[in-house]
Amino acid sequence: MRSLSIAALALLVSSGSLALASNHGLAPGLVNPGYDEKPAWFKASFLDIREDLAEASAAGRRVVLYFYQDGCPYCAKLLREGFADQEIAALARGSFDVIALNIWGDREVTGFDGVQTTEKGFAAALKVQFTPSLLMLDEDGQTVLRIDGYFPPHRLRTALDYVAQRRDRQGQRFPDFYLAADPRAASGTLPTEGGFLTPPLRLARQGYGADRPLLMMFEQPNCAACDELHQDILRRPPVAWSLTAFDAAVANAWSNEPVQTPDGRELPLRAWSAELGIEYTPSLVFFDARGQEVFRTAGYLKAFHIHGALDYVATGAYRSQPNFQRYLEARRGAMEARGFKVDLME
Repeated sequence: MRSLSIAALALLVSSGSLALASNHGLAPGLVNPGYDEKPAWFKASFLDIREDLAEASAAGRRVVLYFYQDGCPYCAKLLREGFADQEIAALARGSFDVIALNIWGDREVTGFDGVQTTEKGFAAALKVQFTPSLLMLDEDGQTVLRIDGYFPPHRLRTALDYVAQRRDRQGQRFPDFYLAADPRAASGTLPTEGGFLTPPLRLARQGYGADRPLLMMFEQPNCAACDELHQDILRRPPVAWSLTAFDAAVANAWSNEPVQTPDGRELPLRAWSAELGIEYTPSLVFFDARGQEVFRTAGYLKAFHIHGALDYVATGAYRSQPNFQRYLEARRGAMEARGFKVDLME
């Protein structure tokens, strides 16, 4: 019952946008109000679903049909909180071909039966009434799991796990799988740290910290990896000590809050994030004392790699060793030679 009410809410909130057309077919350079860019790793499909199923099956993958509409706030939330989560994106990219379909779109679609229709006709035939809707298909085009409405990241990750592991073929129902997995929800709040810069962020390097590098942590409230970063990794004494070499700040990558960038411009945070190409959270972007980006991390990393990234920039090692992996190899070897045990996944 709860999932139904979430789906109904998604439809009601989106109802003012029903007349918006797909961004496809507009003149070059024009974008519909409310259009949200899809992740670059979504499949660029010719929308012959039979071919998509065959290609995915041959590669050992499964197909996910993502139905959206422009101006849908819960679609934007799914993209920015769900598919922007590092673990979810890695799972989806590794196990699925995700195909985006506009429920009001006019692009030609060839359905499971070979009949040609449009995006909106295909959506209607599948009785898609809510956005977002995710239809996770097996190799024969049968729906293994259907999500009508928004799933928070921990539920979405578990749903993708269930389908990727082909638990349906083992006779296990998703509710039973979910209960056994017992996924933890993210905190729902943007992490804060004592000693970090506080909003409104004024990051121009000619001001305070002109002689110190800057670390920007682009995060979001519903991000389990962000919680782990702050509740565990940054609390470890060696990591906390390395942080003292930086001016550091946490920013919501998708917020409209204003920020003064290191080069002195005034922008909304989401515009700056887009300009920097931030796609996943957490993303750590390092700037030198002049405000030039010198390094970034954009993956799910444990303590050894986070600590290494901090020291890589703080010591200036990036100037003499441009390959971060070689820097880490040398660092690990030096630590083990001194008797320290290095666990890359701790």
